[in-house]
Amino acid sequence: MEEKKTDRRTLKTRKAIYNVLMELLTQKSLHKVTVQEISDTADINRTTFYKHFLDVYDLYDKLEQDILIEWGMQVLKMQDLRSKDFFITLVDYVDKNKNVFKMVFSPNAPSQLRTRFEKLLDGLLQKIESEKKGTDMKDIKLSYQTSYRSQGCIAILSRWIEEGSVQPKDFVVRVLAELDSSVEKVM
Repeated sequence: MEEKKTDRRTLKTRKAIYNVLMELLTQKSLHKVTVQEISDTADINRTTFYKHFLDVYDLYDKLEQDILIEWGMQVLKMQDLRSKDFFITLVDYVDKNKNVFKMVFSPNAPSQLRTRFEKLLDGLLQKIESEKKGTDMKDIKLSYQTSYRSQGCIAILSRWIEEGSVQPKDFVVRVLAELDSSVEKVM
């Protein structure tokens, strides 16, 4: 019984530390973030921080790994959805994980996370289109087209998050679906 409490406490502490780092990365670059600042903001002592992570870079690496695993799992769930349902699911996911995407789209966050996020989306779109058209995933034209589509999608999601999600989700879904259907006609 004690072990479950410890696990829950550990998860809660890690989540608090992750949330603090994500917030700080919307304000400053990783090399300017300190363990003391994270500890103070998360209301933990430095010893607790070091029980979980070696340093700020180890924390970031683990956070990035967790984000990419979760995003990858989400991408797998979306692969069989029709276009509009795909965008509804995508926008809902981004909305539910705003703190993550504020960091991902922040100019202060290390760029490799955004790049990896983009590559996962691009790969998913490429897989969907290749299956739909019965073409090889290595088709260079398809690769360029899906890159265009994924970058457009990222640009819209990024703007929506950076503007504080002022526009309603259904507006963003509608814009994404309309633009994507226009691109699909050309493909």
